[in-house]
Amino acid sequence: MTLSAHLSNETSPKRILALDGGGIRGALTLGYLQRIEDILRRQHGGGPGFTLSDYFDLIGGTSTGSIIASCLAIGMKVVDIKNMYMDLGGRIFGKKYKWWNIFQIDDVLKAGYNEAPLEQELQKAFGDITLGSDKIKTGLCIVTKRADTNSVWPLLNHPGGKYFNSADGTNKDILLWKAVRASSAAPTYFLPQLIEVGGGLGTAAFVDGGVSMANNPALQLLMVATLKGFPFHWKMGAGNILLVSVGTGLSHWAKIPQEVSKNNLLNWAQQIPDMLMQDASWNNQAILQWLSSCDTRWPIDGEIGDLKDDLITSGGDNKALLSYLRYNLWIEANTLNTLMNKTYTQKQVDDLDEMSNADSRFELYEIGSKDAATKIAESHFPDTFKIAQ
Repeated sequence: MTLSAHLSNETSPKRILALDGGGIRGALTLGYLQRIEDILRRQHGGGPGFTLSDYFDLIGGTSTGSIIASCLAIGMKVVDIKNMYMDLGGRIFGKKYKWWNIFQIDDVLKAGYNEAPLEQELQKAFGDITLGSDKIKTGLCIVTKRADTNSVWPLLNHPGGKYFNSADGTNKDILLWKAVRASSAAPTYFLPQLIEVGGGLGTAAFVDGGVSMANNPALQLLMVATLKGFPFHWKMGAGNILLVSVGTGLSHWAKIPQEVSKNNLLNWAQQIPDMLMQDASWNNQAILQWLSSCDTRWPIDGEIGDLKDDLITSGGDNKALLSYLRYNLWIEANTLNTLMNKTYTQKQVDDLDEMSNADSRFELYEIGSKDAATKIAESHFPDTFKIAQ
């Protein structure tokens, strides 16, 4: 399928893939994606050249999800992305700033990791590809946060986008590696990314898109695909849009109240970003289950459950506004013990949960693969959304 066919607003069904942020836990995402690619390849004749960029009309991600999304969008197979990602993960989270090095002291006070290995690996992967390049084979959305204006920026490769090539901005000329670096610039991990955005707007400072409501970018991508302000203008409906959302694992919060009451300013400073990102992700999840026909419902909380008996259009035509799938798992001992058939200590669980622990990347991939084998079914991808032959 051509890029223009993927981006068209004709009434044929559209398929969206949204990939969460989560640091090195993106390895878990790749385990799910391999299963999805295998299923879709079989459904479409088993050709060795088949990639997820053939199936999905829009692929988007935040932070580590933007790295994987961009690799998929340029036509890479999941196995090749996995090999690159495992190497990249070991490099980018293997070189911290040295706090005792007086020549690095300014950077040490701003970020935990030297961004040079990350930038080198992204340049190696994407070269001189820009957002406007025809080397991007399908719709691409990189979610980042412009820190100097406190605004979420979904960077798009759609030629009809307001800021793609106009007096208001020329995003088409942004190098893909820089856009991905911007989306991955997690505060306290890496320094912000400066990008010349054109249109007389000068230089902008970007940080990780996860510092927003879009660390789980699924709802953002649905808005990009359907709102009139964006260029896609795809039609809503359970038979018109399939949104597949893939996570990087969830951690349980189970703190003793007395411990919380003893938190100092540093404790709160460390915990609040994760608290807010989890809240944002669950809010997105609740809204999407409320809007959709969904075969992979998650219990939102003990009060509203999984919303299987709720639909936002009930009382009207009672038709779901999209088809929606969400794949993720709890990174906690009971789940992992059952899935992996071994016993995990709390220390091992914490190591898997830590977003910068590169030593966990191979095991995270295996966890994602095994969970995908139990959760992702052929029936999740019906003929309604099969690519026309």
